[in-house]
Amino acid sequence: MLRPGMPLSRFKVLDLTRVRAGPTCVRQLADWGADVIKIEAPPDGKEALGGDRDNSDFQNLHRNKRSLTLNLKSSVGREVFYKLVEDADVVVENYRPDVKYRLGADYETLSKINERIILVSISGFGQDGPYGDRAGFDQIAQGMGGLMSITGAPGEGPMRVGIPVADLCAGMFAAQGTMLALLEREVSGKGQWVRTSLLEAMVQMLDFQAARYLKEGEVPSQAGNDHPTGIPTGVFPTADGSINIAVAGAAIYERFCHALAHPDWIDDERFATAAKRSENRVDMNAVIGEVTKTNTSKYWIDLLNDVGCPAGPINSMDEVFADPQVKYLEMSVEVDHPRMGKFGVVNQAIKMSRTPSAVRTATPDQGEHTDDILGELGYEESVIAKMHASGVV
Repeated sequence: MLRPGMPLSRFKVLDLTRVRAGPTCVRQLADWGADVIKIEAPPDGKEALGGDRDNSDFQNLHRNKRSLTLNLKSSVGREVFYKLVEDADVVVENYRPDVKYRLGADYETLSKINERIILVSISGFGQDGPYGDRAGFDQIAQGMGGLMSITGAPGEGPMRVGIPVADLCAGMFAAQGTMLALLEREVSGKGQWVRTSLLEAMVQMLDFQAARYLKEGEVPSQAGNDHPTGIPTGVFPTADGSINIAVAGAAIYERFCHALAHPDWIDDERFATAAKRSENRVDMNAVIGEVTKTNTSKYWIDLLNDVGCPAGPINSMDEVFADPQVKYLEMSVEVDHPRMGKFGVVNQAIKMSRTPSAVRTATPDQGEHTDDILGELGYEESVIAKMHASGVV
């Protein structure tokens, strides 16, 4: 696979991942040019853990890879895997922690084959500890990690976030860890074991909400669409819908008040300080809403942004990708699948001036590159045919 000039083109990645967190990590590496070999179990007639291969989710997650089917439970399958490890840079897996040991894909085993290998492991709750043997799932991590306790309207009970944020963040952290290990290897010449989990990712992403507890002992609660500390920030009604407004700091607050033709709010004893605005947020939101509902969303968004007060629409998915700024940023990119034709997938959010990412190939069919990869390893056609016949590939 030719990837001239791409930042990760010199690296080979063996992808043992399934579902979402692991594939999210590997997608980052593949989109930036790594030679990714997706190692999958041979078809067994059962529904795949990742769902329908042709659906939008699977196609978005697994582009830019080659697919090799391989039975890692067989001795011949492990022999092929270990031959791949000899020349690989990274192995990524998100099995339950004990599975890698049963398959012989643990770091101790792999590092004896290739001391430069980097094993990246993503689990639900960590590789060991009280919950180390539990299977992980995004919504479980959202709950255990505290996110659901601060999401949603006050008094309405816990609410999950509308995307698998624990999975996605764990995958992104794993990709960052991979890059850190590759950079460190340039100095030491040795690989290492990189680990993260859905739970760890979720706790780190709590960020300032967690810091409020760790420093001040304050347990954050649900604030709905209101920002928990910066008031007024939230959703406000307009004549034709709703908009987001975010006011932070005294200077922006004063510009906001003048823009809404209510300079009296600046000195109003209920709203004169950030602490007072927080204390009286219900009254603050009510008086703002009475003003904003007198004109259209576009009117207020244009007016407020013109005076340097952040405001924006609340877009549905079709409106997101119709937005001129999203189009300008090229956040949708077209892929050409040999069976399904052309369709859009989500582009990378990172932009680099000399070495951009690229969606070069569509998600491969299961085992599409099996024979090619085995041939690269030196296996003759007759041997490959026997592997097919015996169910190794």
